[in-house]
Amino acid sequence: MLSAGGSGDTICAVATPVGEGGIGIIRISGPDTLLIASRFIRLRSGIPLSALEPHRLQLADILRADASATGAALHFQTPIDQALVVYMKAPRSYTAEDVLEIHAHGNQTILAMISESCLQAGCRLAMPGEFTKRAFLNGRLDLSQAEGVLATIRATSEQSLAIAQRHLRGDLKREVDRLRSRLLAVLAHLEAGIDFAEEDIEFVDRNELKTVLRETADVIDAALNSARTGRILRDGARVVIVGRPNVGKSSLLNRLLRENRAIVTNTPGTTRDLIEETVHLDGYALSLVDTAGLRETSDAIEREGMRRTEEAVRDADLLIIVVDATDLAQTASILNIPVLDGANAIIVLNKVDLLPPDQIPALPHHVALPQGIVPLPISTVTDEGLGPLRKAIKDKVGLRSSEPSESVAITNVRHQEILLRCRDYLAQALASIEAGTHSECVAVDLRGAADTLGEITGAITSDEVLHQIFSQFCIGK
Repeated sequence: MLSAGGSGDTICAVATPVGEGGIGIIRISGPDTLLIASRFIRLRSGIPLSALEPHRLQLADILRADASATGAALHFQTPIDQALVVYMKAPRSYTAEDVLEIHAHGNQTILAMISESCLQAGCRLAMPGEFTKRAFLNGRLDLSQAEGVLATIRATSEQSLAIAQRHLRGDLKREVDRLRSRLLAVLAHLEAGIDFAEEDIEFVDRNELKTVLRETADVIDAALNSARTGRILRDGARVVIVGRPNVGKSSLLNRLLRENRAIVTNTPGTTRDLIEETVHLDGYALSLVDTAGLRETSDAIEREGMRRTEEAVRDADLLIIVVDATDLAQTASILNIPVLDGANAIIVLNKVDLLPPDQIPALPHHVALPQGIVPLPISTVTDEGLGPLRKAIKDKVGLRSSEPSESVAITNVRHQEILLRCRDYLAQALASIEAGTHSECVAVDLRGAADTLGEITGAITSDEVLHQIFSQFCIGK
């Protein structure tokens, strides 16, 4: 087995987040795990650590070295904590190396002292993501599964967690391996035909080759089409609330969040900066942004707030344009603001609680709207219309039609860039076949497509890519 960096060091790190908790875990991994741990861990059962049965928790005393001792004179005698320890013998561990975990009390001082004992006993502090990197290098995970570990840690909703778990289980790996194996199979026949070109022997029919390339391209196109929905499921859709001052934008934010996050007053221009909060809607994460009211003003702070509003609008996945239903003639003019033109938007008519009920059905006829857009009457006072609004939000950001359990969604920018390059190789190979180009040229593009797919799983990779991926992890993972 390989160790990270080929050094063969035994590494350690705290594997739980910073903060107070019931349990804190220190992880040790490497060839000298038991030897190092035996220097500062004493099992309550009295048996030596070298005889510890794998995958069974044991009560132990964790010791620290005498303050006056250094180097070879180190003696670990002073108790730090009572803890549970578990040994996982290679290759049946996360890193596929010998691993030992110390489950101590989740006090940061205790964890720091135990970490110091690990280092004094012979461990090296792990680098960010080094445990997962060793799992990859030792064949325990492929690169897409390693990225699934990070996505699982960072998941912000049930749906983003479901996608991350599918990647961690190897669903993406299996799909990529299937496509790559098929390309490599036809490539092998194509290259065999090149070797026997003078005998005029054709090892693969060109129509069959075109079929394989087109079917592969169709799968990749479907994966790329899932990238936007995948990003939204991973990070949450950015929903920006815009409108004139005092139309109820902040009240709508508070209602959607079900808490009083934004200050609400009758004074126009109360909101002067962006207020951003995350809300979960039926298992999906949404990032809701309240903005400064759009109007002409000489106030420098308000102008800066509106500049930031325009930036938020450009980055939005969806706009909720709020119009005052009691003053349609004035507030509906917001729809003519250029920055909102052509945006993915929902238009809501707020304050319908202030109107007679018989006037509400006629409201849409008094607002000039783009073709096909139907405004939603709502009230942030009575909650009227908020149910249909939540449904419309999911429809507009494409979440109601997304079923991550049915297919492997692409959520990773690296994967998306790789698939774009693969599609270009396939398109060039198809063009070469149609033009009757020599098989060697087709083979070059076919090899390029197969190699790019290999970058997703790590079958084809570089140290630079590995560093870029694993440096995003925390030290203990």
